[in-house]
Amino acid sequence: MAELIHRPVAVIAGNLISALAAKAATKTVPIVFAAGGDPVRDGLVASLNRPGGNVTGVNFFVGEVGAKRLDLLRQLVPKATTIAMLVEPNHPSTEAERGDVQAAALAIGQQLIILDARSVRDIETAFATFVQREAGALFVGTGPFFLSNRERVLALAARHGLPASYIARDAVAKGGLMSYGTSIRDAYRQAGIYAGRILKGEKPADLPVMRSTKFEFVLNLKTAKTLGLEIPPSLLALADEVIE
Repeated sequence: MAELIHRPVAVIAGNLISALAAKAATKTVPIVFAAGGDPVRDGLVASLNRPGGNVTGVNFFVGEVGAKRLDLLRQLVPKATTIAMLVEPNHPSTEAERGDVQAAALAIGQQLIILDARSVRDIETAFATFVQREAGALFVGTGPFFLSNRERVLALAARHGLPASYIARDAVAKGGLMSYGTSIRDAYRQAGIYAGRILKGEKPADLPVMRSTKFEFVLNLKTAKTLGLEIPPSLLALADEVIE
């Protein structure tokens, strides 16, 4: 960030972590974020309607769809008496997501095992624990750590035969069972539009934080077949995309 500001650049665009770093480094260079957490809670903006300062962007609220993701996963794997949840403890959105899923599980009497993962070794250890405790399905939490280690998570889920839910479509395209959430691709497209408006002279303080409203429910039929799962017709009808 110090190097970008020194150049100087006209606008900085990025995810939650990079936007927080940019905000800490400058109060003058415009910043546009695409973030899944609560930008007010995380300290990016003063409010959604009146961001103030030099920061604005797009919020795709990943932490608020945990209950829906859990419900869809339970419909896909109705015989799972225990569902595992893997979370990245250092990510700002984790606690909101963890609380959302815990509340949803408690309301329906669903047993939940939640383990943190800060390293690749933690991921492998968590999977060993999930298998030992006979988890029937896996809820993969939000965060860049799981995105950068997506291939390892997918491989371990496949090796242990764990039906898994992800936040983004890309994981399902690479062999994951299902994903549900707002379209991250669409959120970044909207962030790009804001960056363009700023380059044309508008101020971040005058641009309300947009909330991404395009949701995607994606299923992988090949993975379901490999796992021995029969996807209910009602879920197939709900899916925005079915990968065969």
